[in-house]
Amino acid sequence: MIKNLTDQEIVEGLIARDETITKDFFFVKCRPLFISIINHVFSYEVDYDEFVNELYVYLMIDDAAKLRGFQYRSSLYQWLKVIAIRYFVKKRDKMIEDKSSETPYNKCVNASNEIDTSLVDLKLLFELMPNQRYAYIIKRLVIEGIEPGDLAQELNITAANLYNIKRRAMAQLTRVALKDVE
Repeated sequence: MIKNLTDQEIVEGLIARDETITKDFFFVKCRPLFISIINHVFSYEVDYDEFVNELYVYLMIDDAAKLRGFQYRSSLYQWLKVIAIRYFVKKRDKMIEDKSSETPYNKCVNASNEIDTSLVDLKLLFELMPNQRYAYIIKRLVIEGIEPGDLAQELNITAANLYNIKRRAMAQLTRVALKDVE
């Protein structure tokens, strides 16, 4: 953990993309604030890393225009709280909450009219995943074969963020599958 920095030093470090300051600020110092925002803004589970990644991308757009616009009239934490709540309240309806029981593929039947157990097993694994947004992303990218750029646009996120989410989604699916095997 880094020493206590002033708001100005933190903002300058974030703009300069200082990895130590960025990690400490978003994953240590802001963690209680962000968890509170997640719990109050979303009615479904949101991955903390995904939340931070979305917010970070938003703050860094246009050469960190949002951060550069911080005028130090309040504490950085108070300002960030307002920015994050406004951003995620607008975004929460565009984020995926896939509660439907429908499968994104029409058939689980192969040429001999037998149930394709691999698709049934995969559907079960998707249902066991704690983060259903992750399951949705894997379904769309891997099973349906949608282009990453198209899915990123659908979800209103950047392609880079989609790749980060997909990596975490695949890791979560792997953990669920390994747990299921046990």
